[in-house]
Amino acid sequence: MKVLIRKGLPSDAKSVLELIRKLATYEKQPDAVTLTEEQFLIDGFGPNPHFEFHVAIVRQEIIGFALYFFRYSTWKGKCLYLEDIWVDEEYRGNGIGKKLLDLVVKIAFESQCKRLEWQVLEWNEPSIEFYNNVYHPEMDNEWVNVRMTEEQISQYLSDH
Repeated sequence: MKVLIRKGLPSDAKSVLELIRKLATYEKQPDAVTLTEEQFLIDGFGPNPHFEFHVAIVRQEIIGFALYFFRYSTWKGKCLYLEDIWVDEEYRGNGIGKKLLDLVVKIAFESQCKRLEWQVLEWNEPSIEFYNNVYHPEMDNEWVNVRMTEEQISQYLSDH
């Protein structure tokens, strides 16, 4: 199977959003995606892009992607965060996910990042097994994820 991996383009937005929705469904949160194509384009290709992504293409169809962005650690310096990586289920087992993640690892290295970080749900054993077998990452059980939703941010500011 011939696979093309290339940097994401604005014309890929609709297809990538469809894959993001598939990922959300896989992660048991099918209604969680509220991101619009318009906002995706502004955030990814506007004057101050907030992320980059690469796509995997088979027979002229986008079947996978890896979306990432730079962040900063006050302890270490520049880091790369992999927000999502996804390959359609029918194409898994062909090394496409590995090619995407290898590319992200290479970007982190070439950008002189001190860390590459990503999250995986505790129940997602196929992904955990893949990461452990191929990349041997450090699994961090010490830190708790803390998040405020858009509504919580707004409510907090109106209360204070």
